[in-house]
Amino acid sequence: MEADLTGAHLNLLTSEDGVFGNAVSVFLPVASGIRTLGISGVSDVWRGGGMQKTMVPGYAYGSAELPRSPVGLEELDRLKATVMFTRDDAEALRLAGDVLEDQVEDVLDVWYGFVADHPHLLAYFSTPDGQPIQAYLDRARQRFGRWILDTCRRPYDRSWLDYQEEIALRHTHEKKNTADGVDSVDNIPLRHVIAFIYPITATVRPFLARKGHSAEQVEAMYQAWFKAVTLQVALWSRPYVRDGDW
Repeated sequence: MEADLTGAHLNLLTSEDGVFGNAVSVFLPVASGIRTLGISGVSDVWRGGGMQKTMVPGYAYGSAELPRSPVGLEELDRLKATVMFTRDDAEALRLAGDVLEDQVEDVLDVWYGFVADHPHLLAYFSTPDGQPIQAYLDRARQRFGRWILDTCRRPYDRSWLDYQEEIALRHTHEKKNTADGVDSVDNIPLRHVIAFIYPITATVRPFLARKGHSAEQVEAMYQAWFKAVTLQVALWSRPYVRDGDW
């Protein structure tokens, strides 16, 4: 990205608490009658220098069933150059992955708190009449957690590029809700996808600074994360744009 998918409590932060304030327990009701597609993926999780297999619903990284991204590797290299992403950034991201690995749930608490504190964002995890879908929130949270570590640790190669296209499509009319079989709104507008770059960047820095690394190392990790997020959002924008304009 879990808690139990049937009516779990979720620790959320409110604006009164501040971005890193005290967590409050908020109950999000489960929508009834949700049709589950049963799509799930096997995720490689790095722990203690080893790898473990874990099931993450809807996580399809590396699946042969994924369509090939229309973006080529040469264009990816140009985009990386545009955001000034270098080998040093790749190394800094790997370090960030080590730093964030055991803090992923804490990061997600902050991000989910931000979403919960803004009804116009929570609406994208809710039914068309505005009822939050707890199962959807829980499943998306697991994938969001995988995305954090994938951003830090996966090579930015063809498999990674193809999965960026899948993530992009899942924000649009074409594929939103299909991975989880939920009755939610059918599109996340591009303006909010772009605007979300800032909160998921700014809120990560304190977590990067928690493991005793030097100020220079923290800054390098932070800048690498910022570049990686910007790069991915640039790729996610492709399905929203008219042919020839991307």
